[in-house]
Amino acid sequence: MTADEATDAVFGPQSDWAHIAREVADDLATDAAEREQAGKAPLDEVIRLRESGLLSVLVPAERGGGGADWRTACTVVRTVAAADGAIGHLLGSHYFLSFSTRFFAGPGQVARIERQSAAGQWCWGGGIAAHEPPLMLIPTADGHLLDGYQSLPTGVGIADRLLVRAFRSGTGEPLAVLVDPAHPGIVTGGGDAFGQRLAAGGSVEFDSVPVAADDVLGSLSPDEGVLSPFACLAAPTARLVSAQVSLGLAEGMLDEVREYGRIVKSPWQPFSAQPWPDGPPQDPHALVAYGELAVSARAASALADQAVDALVRGLAQGEALDDEECAEITVLASAAEAAASRAAQEITTRALDAIGAPAATSRLGFDRFWRNARTHTLRESRIHRLREVGDYFLNGAHPPFTLPA
Repeated sequence: MTADEATDAVFGPQSDWAHIAREVADDLATDAAEREQAGKAPLDEVIRLRESGLLSVLVPAERGGGGADWRTACTVVRTVAAADGAIGHLLGSHYFLSFSTRFFAGPGQVARIERQSAAGQWCWGGGIAAHEPPLMLIPTADGHLLDGYQSLPTGVGIADRLLVRAFRSGTGEPLAVLVDPAHPGIVTGGGDAFGQRLAAGGSVEFDSVPVAADDVLGSLSPDEGVLSPFACLAAPTARLVSAQVSLGLAEGMLDEVREYGRIVKSPWQPFSAQPWPDGPPQDPHALVAYGELAVSARAASALADQAVDALVRGLAQGEALDDEECAEITVLASAAEAAASRAAQEITTRALDAIGAPAATSRLGFDRFWRNARTHTLRESRIHRLREVGDYFLNGAHPPFTLPA
């Protein structure tokens, strides 16, 4: 049996990942508010993702995966995030972290890790941004030892593999390191954020954790000339994942308040003894509000789609990509992330106003969209992205290599 035949046997011929994502999202939506309020570790949710095959969407078919590209992955993330923002974030981070082997590892490492990841349907967690105190990677006779403490945004306690940033002892070079969290030297703790509770963020302590030489993927150094333009595509890839989560939250909020707004009295409609008229709501204030929010969502979505198309073209070039092309893709991704962040914050706030006082009812669960959006967008201020766009527009300056949290 070929790799393509094996994939078809598990997921069906030429799996329609967008359709599968919609089915998973519909399943998650049925009890999203209750699960979010409970705040338990998303073990069952990861099982749903694993059984659907969505965890290996980006792995090439010949290595046992779904063989999809980043257009498909972004559609999947946005669809899932609209139903459950935290699980969308968890899935998006998994896609970025697992795909990062292609940016920072050698071809042999990539092939081995992707085959293992697809075969085990690994869920990846962790983070490789420079926001946290560095972990230390200490060379030994037969590999390395990893020491330190970090707070990681996703996957703590539930991931099959963690990808983390560590400094090589002696040289201080930042490296991407793959770690099995089942090792007894790893102690995890839960997070206490008011939003994105099911993204499984939290703390991780590494105490002399052995790391094989082949699980040290490569440099994360921002110094000029260390990383190729292709490797530098890691930054816009991460930003576009973040944008998809924000857009999913915005679109999910709009979908839910639209359904509710069709059957309840507008807060701007004067109360009177007259009965509520038959037919769809006609309050002009409500119609304008919903119109403005729909425009905000569609504009941010169009920009994100444009940036994803540019990223896919850049990835297809591989090592033939040059610095200028990478800068253009990075700036476009920064603009998309800034627009999506603004849309998510605006929509999840103003949509509550369109509902009025009933929106504060915990039973409806509208508050989770606002809390998830604020938590997600606080991780990376859009001010940084706007500054990059402005500096490129005005001065032609290439954005520095930075990986979002």
